[in-house]
Amino acid sequence: MGELNLIEMWNQMGWVAKAVAFVLFFMSFWSVGVAVERIYTFAQARKQSKLYAPQVAKHLKDGRLKDAIALSQSKNFRYSHLAKVVLAGLQEYQFQQESGSQLGRDDLLDSVRRAIQRASALTSNDLKKGVASLATIGSTAPFVGLLGTVVGVITAFQGIAATGSGGIGAVSAGIAEALVETALGLLVAIPAVWFYNYLTGRIEYFNVEMDNSSSELVDYFIKKTA
Repeated sequence: MGELNLIEMWNQMGWVAKAVAFVLFFMSFWSVGVAVERIYTFAQARKQSKLYAPQVAKHLKDGRLKDAIALSQSKNFRYSHLAKVVLAGLQEYQFQQESGSQLGRDDLLDSVRRAIQRASALTSNDLKKGVASLATIGSTAPFVGLLGTVVGVITAFQGIAATGSGGIGAVSAGIAEALVETALGLLVAIPAVWFYNYLTGRIEYFNVEMDNSSSELVDYFIKKTA
């Protein structure tokens, strides 16, 4: 019975209300798609980084710089945020060593730090891909639904004016149709906000991990060049 009522409401909606509903459906599909893709990417990044960290640490401890670079470039760690950051530092150090650069110890370390900072910024930006759209959907979906509600209420009162009947029975159907748009807007916004907060927390955690790994790598080069 509930399904039949919804179908009837849909058939009675004006084109503006239907357009609003389509926009809300699109926003919902977009937010769920972004959330699923980001959650999968973050899960892979965490899993691969856990495997990567001890292996690259062992290579560096044994002084096998080329092996550490090859490991960081491996497709097995293409999602690892740590691998991207460490690789930038290792490649910069190797480049300075093999090019016969006359940089002093402090300048060499500064060059490595800058390379790591650039990689961290790019990796962090890549992790944020699509997340901002969740914040936009979470903040605007209720207003889009409210727009549909306002249009529905206007339509209901236009129906009253046309028929000349002002009883509750005359307006109840129109008001119900209008409130469906508000409910739909909230149903779209609430999960989007949840996803946004969760993913933002994961990104902050990854940024801390990258900062820690960067510091450890710089400390390793400090000891190596001492």
